[in-house]
Amino acid sequence: MAIELKGITKTFGSVVANNKIDLCVKQGEILALLGENGSGKTTLMNMLSGIYYPDSGSIYVKGKEVKITSPEDANRLGIGMIHQHFKLVEVLSATDNIILGSKKEGKWLSKKRYEEIKEISEKFSLAIEPKKMVYNMSVGEKQTVEIVKVLYRNADILILDEPTAVLTPQEITKLFAILKKMRAQGCAVIIITHKLNEVLELSDRVTILRKGESVATVNTAETNAHELTELMVGRPVELSIQREESKGNENLLEIHHLTVENEEGLEALKDVSFELNQGEILGVAGVAGSGQKELCEAMAGLLSVKKGAILYHNENIVGKSPRDIIKMGISMSFIPEDRLGMGLAASMGMVENMMLKNYAGTSRGPFVNKKEAKKLAKRLVQELQIVTPDVETPVRRLSGGNVQKVLLGREIESNPNVLITAYAVRGLDINSSYVIYDALNQQKKKGVGILFIGEDLDVMLELCDRIMVLCHGKVTGIVKADQTTKEQLGLLMTDAMEKEEGQHE
Repeated sequence: MAIELKGITKTFGSVVANNKIDLCVKQGEILALLGENGSGKTTLMNMLSGIYYPDSGSIYVKGKEVKITSPEDANRLGIGMIHQHFKLVEVLSATDNIILGSKKEGKWLSKKRYEEIKEISEKFSLAIEPKKMVYNMSVGEKQTVEIVKVLYRNADILILDEPTAVLTPQEITKLFAILKKMRAQGCAVIIITHKLNEVLELSDRVTILRKGESVATVNTAETNAHELTELMVGRPVELSIQREESKGNENLLEIHHLTVENEEGLEALKDVSFELNQGEILGVAGVAGSGQKELCEAMAGLLSVKKGAILYHNENIVGKSPRDIIKMGISMSFIPEDRLGMGLAASMGMVENMMLKNYAGTSRGPFVNKKEAKKLAKRLVQELQIVTPDVETPVRRLSGGNVQKVLLGREIESNPNVLITAYAVRGLDINSSYVIYDALNQQKKKGVGILFIGEDLDVMLELCDRIMVLCHGKVTGIVKADQTTKEQLGLLMTDAMEKEEGQHE
């Protein structure tokens, strides 16, 4: 047995993150650790990697009870964790990052170390360019460097936290091939994930956590998506997205040759053109940092436009104030990626946050009437299953998923005709995600034009009518969702399709 956890408990104040959890993983096995956000998956693995120390319970590595009090202890025991947010120094090369902090003898950039990195790369089919700078790498290349880094420290127990969250389908295929090869070489691999299709494709067994407790461990070959979902959530969940037929033919917004600079003064969007139609969901796909954030903020009037136009009924709204835009008949709702920083007032409760948008300026006299806002807040708690002590509790005290639901509920209730959503279900459990998909479909039925920035291509293919792909700030394609595949989207996301076409001309 590579790892065995017995009765692991970890609390943060009054919050019990892990409660008497038992878990084991064998050498030559891939174990998926599955659970909703907040179920305790990452906390549990952080104790294995030395970031946290358990309040009670025992950890056994290869049959011996151990104390892991630091990442150095974990490295010494052959445990390496690849975090969701990579721990790389952007201005250093792949090799520099791999050997940085290593306790191995020898000069920092000796020939022997290059040879050892090459040997590891060949053994596990890990394609890296040793001298390439991290800031020039794709997300997939960075992840590969992280894997080589832990293997260089002689790790044979690997933990990967949401390893496919920002990868293209092609990069995911490569990663799975690498993990399967590691399994064949006798490594023990634990992947933290919430993507059921990947769990079923890759793992040998699945351990499911719910509300900080281990509820089951099942053999992957003997289970299915519905059973796993029920174990995660605690009740049956319908796993299907109903794509409503798009009835709108009228263009709501026309975007022409939009060029936008980011905070560093670099062009984040380059000559972007598309239309958003009435009663459609237009998905926007792309690897992280392809210009999605800047597109949202430019359309919402929060980021200045360097060049181009955003037309509503042939009138350009670029440069107009929010009040002028409203006078033109546009009711625009924006659900930003930064929920608390940009979307909600963190120190206020749900009632006050409802009033910031829906009831501003509607009160008469010196006193504010909170009655309608409170009624709305209570209704949203029921409809979107928002978990909060009460509607006056500051939203900063809510979990990330519940914060998202507060914001989405408020924006939908403002009766928009244009709705811009950036990662609308990020941080939500499966059941809540489907509540959000249904809510978006209801808006679509009303004729709302929805711009849906997403990261799960399977969801986008089911939910959206069309999908626009951004790569390095440029549009590489706009396709009909029911006439394309995840693989084709992946090629567009990496601009490979455009390059291939250029070679054939």
